[in-house]
This record gives sequence, structure tokens and C-alpha cells, in this order.
Amino acid sequence: MNLDSTDLAILNALQDNARMPIVELAKRVNLSPTPCTLRIRRLEQDGVITGFHARLAPKALGQALMVFVTVSLKSTDEATLRAFNAAVKPVRQILECHMVGGGFDYLLKIRVRDMGEYRDILGGVLGALPMVESTHSYFVMEEVKESPTLPLSIPKDSRR
Repeated sequence: MNLDSTDLAILNALQDNARMPIVELAKRVNLSPTPCTLRIRRLEQDGVITGFHARLAPKALGQALMVFVTVSLKSTDEATLRAFNAAVKPVRQILECHMVGGGFDYLLKIRVRDMGEYRDILGGVLGALPMVESTHSYFVMEEVKESPTLPLSIPKDSRR
């Protein structure tokens, strides 16, 4: 993907505030509104921008407990990996699922109301999968840093 400094400036601004009016965004990146809108559409069509989302406060919505879970599978053949992926994708409480290399096969990020709901997922979903050999749970006591933004660098000589 060949992104110029204006594209990167648009992406940085949208990561900060995706609800920014197009006139304000265009002014910030030194464009008029129409070319700015066209660039945003191109970035969406090219798959650089994949959506716009509201950030919600989990505690305010009764989902205060976050748990990271490592999962080791009995086998890592393609059929087993596909079956595990298919089993975890529909579980709404599993916010992220990453296949990793190292001492286990998957790392899951789970957000739930309380320990009871987590136990239901652990026993009713993960523990019920025949390909799962073991799991280890890590309960988050404090969220020190959490950011959905990517660190984009705009070349210094191109900044406006």
C-alpha cells in the first residue's frame, strides 16, 4: 500500500476522532472537503480503513471482568485449527483470538460480567471442545494501557 503523508495525516486524525466533521478534517490535513472525502473513500475501498466504531466503557455496561486465556490444543493439524477457529468466532465474549507461536497455541481476550459468566464460557465452550488439551486463565486486575490506535509516523518534511 502506497500511502502519502496526507493519507497518514487523515488516518491519524480519524483514529483520534472518527466523528470529526469532514470540513474540520480537511482543514487539519490541508485539503478541501471533496478531495478529503475522496481519499477517505479510497482508503476504505483499499481496505486500509475497515470501519468506524464507538468505543464503549466496559465497566459502565456491566462487563468489568477481563480475562486472558491461553489455549493448548491436542493437535495443530489444519482441520483442528479450522474447527477451533470456527468454535470461538461466534462467542461474543471472546473479543480477540490469536493463534500464536510459543508455549501454547492460542491467546484469547475475554470480557464478561463476572466470574460466573467466565466459568460458563470456560466450562461450557472452551472446556467442551474436544481438541482443547489445556487452558490457563489470567485475570486482569488493572488496565494500565489500552489503545485501539496504530502508531503512524508522518515524515517530518511532509507535515503541515
